[in-house]
Parts: sequence; structure tokens; C-alpha cells
Amino acid sequence: MNNLFLISVGGIVGIVIALVVVLLIVFVISIYNKLVVLRNRVRNGWSQIDVQLKRRFDLIPNLVETAKGYANLEKGIFEEFAKARGLYAQAAQAGNVEGMAQANQSLGGTLSRLLMVQEQYPELKANTNFQDLMAQLKDTEDKISFNRQFYNDTVLGYNNKIELFPSNIIANIFRFQAAQFFEVKDEAQREAPKVKF
Repeated sequence: MNNLFLISVGGIVGIVIALVVVLLIVFVISIYNKLVVLRNRVRNGWSQIDVQLKRRFDLIPNLVETAKGYANLEKGIFEEFAKARGLYAQAAQAGNVEGMAQANQSLGGTLSRLLMVQEQYPELKANTNFQDLMAQLKDTEDKISFNRQFYNDTVLGYNNKIELFPSNIIANIFRFQAAQFFEVKDEAQREAPKVKF
């Protein structure tokens, strides 16, 4: 009888231990999957910004070419644009969010100079091709702003998840890295260039 009691108590303890192990495994898998989903949302958020930034880089040469017909543009605008585009391409290839943000800021300065030229030439402002390109640029700027906000919100959620207990343990085990925010560091660049018609 005593042996039967010990076997049943041992069986119950074994079942409890097995249940705890199964629950722990389910818990780890659940946290790991949440971290993967958040990391993928961060990547998707960045890819949305990247698409709009590339679109903006593609629109600018068309604006410059249209403006060249009306104004004597400085060589510096072309050089600054080429430099910003090169910096962006290098940073994008390396996956450096901060570098891409800096290239974006550099492009913003170049774009501001181009817009000042537009103000000096009323016939340029009246050109329908230029107006269409400016409307596309404004739409792109709005999308960049919206996507940057979405990306930064997603990064915040992801970074919180990898830093808060107990998910930080799983994040450290599987080497999840904190994501970078897409920040504007230069006060002059905090606002999108004003696109006027």
C-alpha cells in the first residue's frame, strides 16, 4: 500500500513537472514569435519609408531639369543632389538608418534651394509640368512623414518588448537587437520643405 501511494505521488509530481516544462516552452515560443512579428513590422515600416525616399530622389532630377529651362541654376544644386543621392545609396546598402536619415536631411537642404529658385521665376511656377512634379513631391513628402511616424511607433513597441522583463530574457538569448529610430537631427530640417504653387 505504501509503495502504491509513493508511485501515485511520484506520478503526480512527474505530471506537474511535465506540465510546467510544457507551459514554459509555450511561453518561450510565444514571446519569441511576438519578437519576430515586431522585428518584421520594423523592417516593413522602414521599407515603406525607403520606397518614398527613393521616389523623392527620382522626382528631384525631373524638377531640376524642368527648372533648368527657366532659370540659370547653380552648379552647386546638382552637386549637392548627387552627393545626397550617393550618401543615401551607401547607407541603404549598409542598412544604416541613421545614414539614410542624414542623406534625407541633405536632400532637404538642396530641395529648399531649388524651391527658392522657383520663387524668383514666376514663369517656372506657372509651368504645368513643374506644378505636376511639385504636387507629386508634396504627396511624397506627406507619405514620408506618415511612414516615418509609423516606423518610429513600431520601433518603440519593438524596443520596449526586447527591453521589458521577461521578454528581454528571450530577446537576449536569441540576440534580438534594438532598432534605430528615423530621427531628424538638424533643427532646420525638422519641417518638410514648403511646396508652393
